[in-house]
This record gives sequence, C-alpha cells and structure tokens, in this order.
Amino acid sequence: MSNSPIAVEQHGPELRHHFSTVEQQRDSASLGMWLFLATEIMFFGGMFCAYLIYRLNYYNEFAAGSRSLNLKWGTINTIVLICSSLTVALSVRAAQMGKRKLVVILLILTLIFGLAFLGIKGIEWYDKYKEHHIPGASFNVDDLVREYPQIHIDQSHEQIYFSLYFAMTGLHALHMIIGVGIFSYLLFHAWKGRYTTTYYTPVEIGGLYWHFVDIVWIYLFPLLYLIDRKPLG
Repeated sequence: MSNSPIAVEQHGPELRHHFSTVEQQRDSASLGMWLFLATEIMFFGGMFCAYLIYRLNYYNEFAAGSRSLNLKWGTINTIVLICSSLTVALSVRAAQMGKRKLVVILLILTLIFGLAFLGIKGIEWYDKYKEHHIPGASFNVDDLVREYPQIHIDQSHEQIYFSLYFAMTGLHALHMIIGVGIFSYLLFHAWKGRYTTTYYTPVEIGGLYWHFVDIVWIYLFPLLYLIDRKPLG
C-alpha cells in the first residue's frame, strides 16, 4: 500500500501518510492555499468596493484625506514590499536547488523587509494619532479645513475616509504580521536543513501567501495615496 512504512521511507519522512507521492502532497497544499487566497480576495474586494462607493459620494473629503497621507512613507513601503517579493521568489528557487544557506539568508532578508514595512506603517499611524485623524471621540480635521478653505469638508464624511483607511491598512498589517510568523517558522526549519530539492513545499506555499499580501498593497497604495494628488478646488 502507498501509505505503508516502506512507501513513506521511500519518499522521505516529509510525506504524510494520507498522500501517495510528494507531488500529490504539494499539489494538495497549493490547491488549499489558492482556495484560501480566493476567500481573501473576496474579503478585500468588498472593502475596495465600499471605498470606491463612498469616494464617489464624498469626493472632497476623500480627496483631502488622501492628500493628508505621507506619500514618502507610502512609496518607501511599496519599494520595501517589492523587494520582499523578490527575496521570497529567490528563496523558493534556492530551496528547489537545495542551497540551504542561501534559503536562510533570503528568508532573513524577507523578515527584515516585513518588519521594516510594519515599522514604517507604525510611524504613519502615529502621525495620524498626533493629527487627531483616528476615528473616534477625539477625531478632528480642522487642519484639513484650514488647508483647503476653497472646498467644503464635512467632518463625519471625512471620518468615513479615515475609518476605511485604518480598516484596510490595519487588516493588511495583520496579514503582514501573520506572514512574519510564517516566515519565522520557515526560517527555523530551513536552518535545520529540512527543505531539500525534493521537498520545499512549505517555502513555496509561504511564498504564495506573501505575494498575495504584497499584491493587496499594490492596490492599496494608489487607491489611498495617489488618487487626487492634483490641487483641490
């Protein structure tokens, strides 16, 4: 039988008993991750739709809110994530080639980029806290009213913008934190030499998740930071 001790020994200890081959196990893991990502796409898609609908209804408030974000930090974070996607892709390739030390180095770089992204996002959120742009009892946009006297800014509508901003970037940051945990796990096992030329599925699956998180930010960045950078009024 394919799940006998002899079969497991033949294919290596990484093969789970309910799979016949390593290839079948990898295909099953890939399918599971793609199904999970499909549900995530629908989840983020709903938030994107809500953002676009409110933006059409409250154009002035959303334009002013977008212009209040720090474009420099947003651009740096975008570059950081693109670099992290590169290191992830290279780590998968290194695992396929059986280069353990290179896998470890690339996973460390990925973790550094991920933590750098979260740190920069924390700086942005702290700036919004100081500006009283966090939705709640202390929310205030008098600074935006003074900056754009030529347009009418409704505070309740502006609060919708920042609610969506923190919801979308906060959910993305949560996925980043999970990703950092995943890659910490992968790094530990890569250091132990678990991944070989015939077994690198966890690195590949972790890479799929990380690329998805990066792609979400590629949509968030122009949606939140770049639209309506032209003069208002």
